[in-house]
Amino acid sequence: MANSWKVLCIAGALAVTGFQVKAADEALIKRGEYLAIAGDCGACHTREGKAPFSGGFAIKSPLGTIFSTNITPSQKAGIGHYSEQQFAAALRKGVRADGSRLYPAMPYTAYARLSDDDVAALYAYFMHGVKPVDVAAEKTSLPFPFNLRFSMAAWNLLFLDDKPFQPDANQSAEWNRGAWLVQGLTHCGTCHTPRNFLMAEQQDKSLEGASLGTWYAPDITAATLRDKGHWTREMLANYLATGRASNGATAGGPMLEAIDKSFSRMKPEDLRAIAVYLLPQESAAAAVQRVRWTPVQGDDTPLAQPGEGEKLYRSNCASCHNLAGQGLNGLPALQNHPLLSKPNADNVVMAILDGVWPKNGQGMIGFASTLTDSQIAAVTNYVMQDIGSSQVQISEARVKTLRNGGEASPLMLMARIGMAVGAAVFVLLAIYLWRRKRRHSAK
Repeated sequence: MANSWKVLCIAGALAVTGFQVKAADEALIKRGEYLAIAGDCGACHTREGKAPFSGGFAIKSPLGTIFSTNITPSQKAGIGHYSEQQFAAALRKGVRADGSRLYPAMPYTAYARLSDDDVAALYAYFMHGVKPVDVAAEKTSLPFPFNLRFSMAAWNLLFLDDKPFQPDANQSAEWNRGAWLVQGLTHCGTCHTPRNFLMAEQQDKSLEGASLGTWYAPDITAATLRDKGHWTREMLANYLATGRASNGATAGGPMLEAIDKSFSRMKPEDLRAIAVYLLPQESAAAAVQRVRWTPVQGDDTPLAQPGEGEKLYRSNCASCHNLAGQGLNGLPALQNHPLLSKPNADNVVMAILDGVWPKNGQGMIGFASTLTDSQIAAVTNYVMQDIGSSQVQISEARVKTLRNGGEASPLMLMARIGMAVGAAVFVLLAIYLWRRKRRHSAK
């Protein structure tokens, strides 16, 4: 009887232990899923209509199209054969299991801020919480010399800081949480920090705004948010959750995608932490209410196409935004919209070209197929100047560039010139050594 009781006790202990291990594993997977959402992994690794994380999403870069990889736990086509250490190396150092290098279109320079515990949770999720897909994604094939992935090793030596995030003891836990998210997991600098000619983020200009080729990621430093945009922490948190804010801001382009797929699914306390980090102090501007719009009295100098912009606005835009841009039937107002205070009009043009379609709520159709470059320039200038009271103008040529995907990067030309110069130096050196050898032989 005593032995039977002992066996029952042992069995019960094993059952409880097994339950605790299973619960711990499930908790780890769940945490990893949340980190993957906050890291916006699905945005780049999931094609529309395809299985989650199966890759093949085309990422347009100045050097060509980069296709995202299959990161499901498939042994054949995904990362199912990765050890946790190999997964960590890919995530934080841009090195795949086969030793080849990833391009920094994958924001490993930001994910380097993640801790070992963060990596363990993400690994658990991708290995046990994601369905494997045994279909290989399309391979990236950049033109020479950028198809030589080993060159990224030199790039990493120059620009990769792989130290995990270190909290600032002088700041609150909430501020540090926001810093960890912005600098690392949500990788805000990937879009909002300008890059140098080698496509690395300029850390001395962190979050000061950058062109993404077509859309423009605005300056989100504290001074600009507080003093020019009249943002408050509450506005920022609401904007990240919904894509709209009480100061009139509405999200579009890549930011809208990030909100739909990532920020809107994050915990309110994390959105608040981001807002606290971006706005460490709120000034009196936080209490500023949206002012009533009044048109600016300018001179009588006509625009390049007098009256056309207003005519186009009335026939294409006024039914939703009202004649003077006050907004209509719950659709956003253009008066005092933060978009119209930006240093360029690229985002206005992109909204007109592509439209704005939030996952939830009313959207705006695009006019790429119905308006010419000249017409889009005219209506954009009307909106910027007559409704937004801005001095910013845009040209027909710039609209054409944006319609075609943005300006070409000089990096390709520079690389090829550099390769040509290097080859020429090598040939000249070879000739010199050959002639020198002949002279010595003649003696």
